[in-house]
Amino acid sequence: MAENGATPQTDEAAQPAPVKMQTLGQYIRDMSFENILAQKGLKVEGRPAISVQVALDAKKRDEDNQFEVATKVKVESKTESGDATLFILELDYAGVFLIENVPDEQMHPFLMIECPRMLFPFLRRVVHDVTRDGGFPPLNLDNIDFVQLYRQDMARRAEAQQAAAAPAN
Repeated sequence: MAENGATPQTDEAAQPAPVKMQTLGQYIRDMSFENILAQKGLKVEGRPAISVQVALDAKKRDEDNQFEVATKVKVESKTESGDATLFILELDYAGVFLIENVPDEQMHPFLMIECPRMLFPFLRRVVHDVTRDGGFPPLNLDNIDFVQLYRQDMARRAEAQQAAAAPAN
């Protein structure tokens, strides 16, 4: 009993159901690795410059509460001077998720942040193995801040909407 003599309320209906997220599958949807160094017989001196671009995509599947989320990575390695490309790796890594009890207004950020975060260790391993098997030192991708990536994407979309809504002069 509570101090004032009333019994505390235990209304389970007021408690939101816990979020459920289950990875049903993950796979390489598309991948390309071009070893330009071997094709052109280039010699590498110094440390190569590596650039990494990341894009995300999510869509609802026909099944209830199932979503496909893809992380697209493009890695380009150039000579230290930047005048010759050594290799290009393009990877589209996807996962299928069962997601329940996420409010509609929170579903988009959940799909674009939490799902890629779950896939990232596996994507990183594929990049590591492909670059190693392609004749280069294995590339270990740095962690990706998916929250920051989501914020940047939302800011870019807002700017594009403002530009589209602005009258042409």
